Amino acid sequence: MKRVFIILFALALPLLASAQENLTQAEYLRRYTNLVDRVGPAGVGVETLLNKWEAAWPEDHQLYVARCRFSYARCQSTRLQEMPVDKYLGKAPLLPMTDSLGVKHNYFEVVDYDDDLFADALAAIGQAISLKPWRLDYRMARIDILLAYEKDKPEMTLQELKSLADKQYKEHPVWEYEGLSGVSEDQFRALMQDYCVALFRLGTDTSAQVFKDLSEYLLKYCKDEPLYVNNLGSYYLVRKDFKKARKYYEQVLKKHPDDLTAVQNMLLLARASKDKKLEQKYAERLAATKAAH
Repeated sequence: MKRVFIILFALALPLLASAQENLTQAEYLRRYTNLVDRVGPAGVGVETLLNKWEAAWPEDHQLYVARCRFSYARCQSTRLQEMPVDKYLGKAPLLPMTDSLGVKHNYFEVVDYDDDLFADALAAIGQAISLKPWRLDYRMARIDILLAYEKDKPEMTLQELKSLADKQYKEHPVWEYEGLSGVSEDQFRALMQDYCVALFRLGTDTSAQVFKDLSEYLLKYCKDEPLYVNNLGSYYLVRKDFKKARKYYEQVLKKHPDDLTAVQNMLLLARASKDKKLEQKYAERLAATKAAH
């Protein structure tokens, strides 16, 4: 998952070197960053440097972020697998082929994980979080690697996301995030919606149920939040339960008449249910809403 690498690479920016013989935390971080730039997060020499870094600075949270990257990179292997589907975990086939008889063969890239090494990665990012409990980017990194590891059954991911929501709305922390001065309530809601969308796009029955469960859980804290109410509409729309889907979209539009997502989805619903009158109504409304935006 791209976000894992964006987050973890951002945490290892070069810092000024120390002139001292005993390396400072900043110097270890600089050497680590330079080495990874040359050989990759699990390349030759990285583990040796991490061991020296830990011996010198066992309470350095950035060390454990680096260890997470190291173990996560090592725990993955990829292979091509043929599957009788058009999409796998929301992605198109890496190698679509058609044989001489006109039969389609879709080959997808599948990532396999070594469980022991993945557990090491999870433990390392957990240690970083214990040292810096208000670093939101560290918590996101843990969720991201879990989501990738669990593939079509993101049940541990759901529990982590619920726990994060509990912490946000019960403890009201002042989050820290690399490169940001803080995290606003709107930013946090948008973050949680990003995870909802990621779950939805996996396209499996289990991930769809997790998508619904997470959206409902977030609505306990964010009553009538249109992002999450729209999610419930989309859950039922995909299942062709047009009555329930319409109820949620109209719930949004009652309070937010210019909500573009709800208007667009009502148009999709009208077309899917072959309701020409409703389609005409929302085609006109969509044009008006886009003009207003």
